[in-house]
Parts: sequence; C-alpha cells; structure tokens
Amino acid sequence: MANQQNDDIFLSKNEFGEIKKISLTENISALEIKHQQCSAKISLYGGQVLAWKPTNQQPVFWLSKDAIYQQGKAIRGGIPLCWPWFGAYDKNGEKAGNHGFARVNNWQLNKTDISENGVTITLVFHGHKQHELSENNVWPHAFILTQTLFFGETFKQSLKIKNNTDKSIEYSAALHSYFSVSSPEQVSVPALSNAEFDDKLTAQHCLPSSKVQCVGPVDRVYHSGNLMQIIDPQWQRTINIKTENTHQWVLWNPGKEGANQMSDIHLNGENEYLCLEAANTKWQTITAHSEASISQEVTLN
Repeated sequence: MANQQNDDIFLSKNEFGEIKKISLTENISALEIKHQQCSAKISLYGGQVLAWKPTNQQPVFWLSKDAIYQQGKAIRGGIPLCWPWFGAYDKNGEKAGNHGFARVNNWQLNKTDISENGVTITLVFHGHKQHELSENNVWPHAFILTQTLFFGETFKQSLKIKNNTDKSIEYSAALHSYFSVSSPEQVSVPALSNAEFDDKLTAQHCLPSSKVQCVGPVDRVYHSGNLMQIIDPQWQRTINIKTENTHQWVLWNPGKEGANQMSDIHLNGENEYLCLEAANTKWQTITAHSEASISQEVTLN
C-alpha cells in the first residue's frame, strides 16, 4: 500500500485550485489535484489516473486499498494504460505478459494548467528503438506517447501515439477504467445488449444478448464503439462514457473467487467496481512518422 512521504511540492496554485506533487513511495510520485470542481490524483508511474471525484459526488474511479505501488507491477485501480498491446502478447512466435509496458514505467510531467472549469495535465512517455521496456524486447519501436487529462465537472483522457520509425508499426490498447459503483449486482450497461461479443471465459463468440452480466466472473470483449452508460439506481447516478477511435468495450470483473487470488484487491473489493474499458483489442496500424489517438470523456447525470 502507499506510504505517503513528507516532501510534497506545490507545482501550481491559483484561486480555482492547486496541483501538488506527492510521494506514494520512495520511488513513485503522484500529482494531487484540488479544485473547486473536483479532486483527483495521478501516478507518474504508469501515467495512471488513480482518482477523480467531482464535488458533491461519489468517487468515479475505484482504487484498491491494497494496491501495490512497486516498480514492475501495475497499480490496481484507476485507469491503467494497456499499451502497446492488450492482453497477452503472442505474435510471430514471440510471447510476453499482459497489457504491455506503458503502465509499468515512469512518465514525465510536461504541462499543467488550472482554469476556472478544471485542471489539464499533459504527460509524456518516450521510447527508443533500443529500449529495454518490453519483455524480451518484442516491441522494439521508437515512439512518443502523449497523454492529456482534464479534470473538472467532467473528465477527459486522450492518448496520442507518435510513430517515430521509418516503417509502419502496430499496437493494441485499452483505457482500463475501474468505475466505482454501488454494486455490480445493482448496475446495468444497457447499450452493450446491442453488440456482438467474445466471451473470454468460454472462448465463444456470441450474438447480441439482452443479458449483460455485470457480476463477476465476467470477461467479455464487446464489438462496439458506441456511447455507454453505467446506470446505478442505488447511487442515483448514470456514468456516461463517450470515446473516439476505439472499436471495442471490455467488460471485466474477476468475481469473488478470482479477486481472492489477487493480493492487491482488498477484501470484497470486487463488489465495489466494474471495469468498462474503451479498447482496440485488435492490432491497429500507424504508418511511418504518423500519429494515432484514442480518447474517452466521462460525464455524470
């Protein structure tokens, strides 16, 4: 778990809010945001949003109380960035572990801005051809990732990928959002019922179904890029998620048995969130010296 140190540094402050750099551990720093519209937190390790809570609202993103803040391990909760591949890497006879290396490396703070409406943060992550970031060096390409985050009454996240090589590259990705809910049993995501999906637990491709299971274990890839709503009657709110340039939604919750096997999910934590991830689970091509981007916007009503 995090052990905050006493070396906080104010990066920016005005009449609308403040941005402070804090230590989660000896080696991992975060940005803490306090604004008239919201509060938020971002780990520079992984470039990972940890929290966003609009004023007078329940937290929107879930973060495990037993999350492990350790180099080489992903942080459980918030929005881990799955990049440059989603799931396990298995291509051209080479294999590597789940979800790439963007979520387990340090990002650099590029820019901050505090306005009346919210806080904008820009983070960057550079990779070079000879980098040792990926397991077995299976993805040895030069790139620049730029992540732009806006925290206010709404939340916006964009990930821009610059191909710095002389040839086309391929990537897959997900914005692995852990959404806080009253209970997976109480919420619904009705728009998923209109999409075909791959059930990863049964290895079956399924036609649209009115039964959208939110209680774990569930691990499905829905083939849709449409607007999604997580309707939560108990908390009397709807989470709206609008995306650009993503073609799938991943619905995931490990369920009780699965969560009990994960040391970084606190007891009964699986009953507090639903992962609904804007994703490109299939390989996407970026031509030489070109850019691509994916993004999501989250609003509440």
